[in-house]
Amino acid sequence: MGTGPTAEGPRVAVVGAGVVGLSTAYALVERGAAVRVYERGVPGNGQSGGESRIFRHAHVDPRLVADTRESRRVYDDWAAQLGLELISPDGAVAIGPGVEDKHRSLQEAGVAARLIDGPELTERLPLLSGYDGPAMLDERGGAIRTTAMIRALHSALGEQVVADEVLAVRPVAGGVEVRSGGETSTYDRAVVCAGRGTAHLARTVGVDLPVSQGAHVRMTFRVRGGAPEHLATLQDSSGAFGETGVYAAPTPGNATYSVGLSASTAARDDASLLAPHQLADHTARLSDYVRRALPGLDPDPVDVRHCWVTQLPWGEDGLAVWEHEGILFPVGHNLFKQAPGLGRKLATATVTGEPVPDAIRPEGRLGAD
Repeated sequence: MGTGPTAEGPRVAVVGAGVVGLSTAYALVERGAAVRVYERGVPGNGQSGGESRIFRHAHVDPRLVADTRESRRVYDDWAAQLGLELISPDGAVAIGPGVEDKHRSLQEAGVAARLIDGPELTERLPLLSGYDGPAMLDERGGAIRTTAMIRALHSALGEQVVADEVLAVRPVAGGVEVRSGGETSTYDRAVVCAGRGTAHLARTVGVDLPVSQGAHVRMTFRVRGGAPEHLATLQDSSGAFGETGVYAAPTPGNATYSVGLSASTAARDDASLLAPHQLADHTARLSDYVRRALPGLDPDPVDVRHCWVTQLPWGEDGLAVWEHEGILFPVGHNLFKQAPGLGRKLATATVTGEPVPDAIRPEGRLGAD
C-alpha cells in the first residue's frame, strides 16, 4: 500500500503526462507541492504529440485572449528557467475574411498585431501561393516547440513521473485515493489531465463531462529548396485554396512544415470511430490543399500523425475545469497554447484548496463561439 510522495507541501497526484499534466506538475513544484505524475504511455505522445503547435492570441472570447496573454508570459518565464526556446520568434499569420475583426479585438486587448500586405505576407510565409486577401500578423505568436517543451518539463520533473496506468480516483477520508496498475496511494489532492481518458476517470466519481471525441490528422511536409530563415505559422480561413479551417506551423529549423485541418472524425464514447474512412479522406484533402496553397512544400508528406480530439459543446476553443472533493478535471481542445497559464491556475487552486477562477468553471463557458 503506497502513500504517495513526501515533501513539505501538499501531496498531489497528476494523472497524465501530456502538456497540461506536465505543466500543472511543474507549476505545482514551483508552489512547493510534492507531485507524482502517472503516465501509461510515452509522455507527450497522445493529444500533445508532434513537433509543433500554433501559439496565437486571437479568440472569439475576449477572456480567452486575456488568458492567452498570461500564458505567453508563463512561456517566457519557463523558457528562461529551462534554458530553451519554447515559441519561435517569427509570428503567427492569419488570412481570410475574419482577419479585420481579429485584428480589432487584439488591439483592444493590447496584443501586438497588425494587418500586413502582400509583400510582407510573402516575406513571412514564402511557402504560400499568391494571395491578395486580408492578412494579419500576431507578432508575439509563433510555433510552439512542443517536443522540446515536453522533454524539458519531463526532465525537470525527473522521477516524479512514473510509468503506470490509473484505473480509478476517488475521495477518501484524508484525501484522494489513486488506484493504478502497480499501487494504491493516497494524496491530499489530484488533477486528472488524461486527455481522452479524463471523462472515463471522472465517471468513477460520478461526474459526467459533456465531451465529444474525435480523431484528427496532421501531416508534415518538407520545404523545397532549403529552410527559409523566417517562417511564420498559418491559419487559413479564406477558402481561397479550396479549404477553410487550415492551420500550419514550422518545425524547429524550418526545414519541414506541419499542416492540419480543423475537421475531425467523430468517435463514440468507447473511442470507436463512426466513419474511419474519413481519416483517409482528410489525408487526401490535406495533400490537395498543400499542392494548391503551399507550392513551397513537397506535397508528399514525410510524417502523418493521428491524435484524439476532446471538445466541449460550446466551442472549438472551449475550456473548463470540473471540481469534485479535491479532484480537478480540466477539459478542452487546443490547449497547448494555454497549458502553462492553465497549469499555474490549477496549481494555485490545488495548493490553496480554493476553487478555480470563475471563468474556467463549467458555467463560465470559457471560449464560447
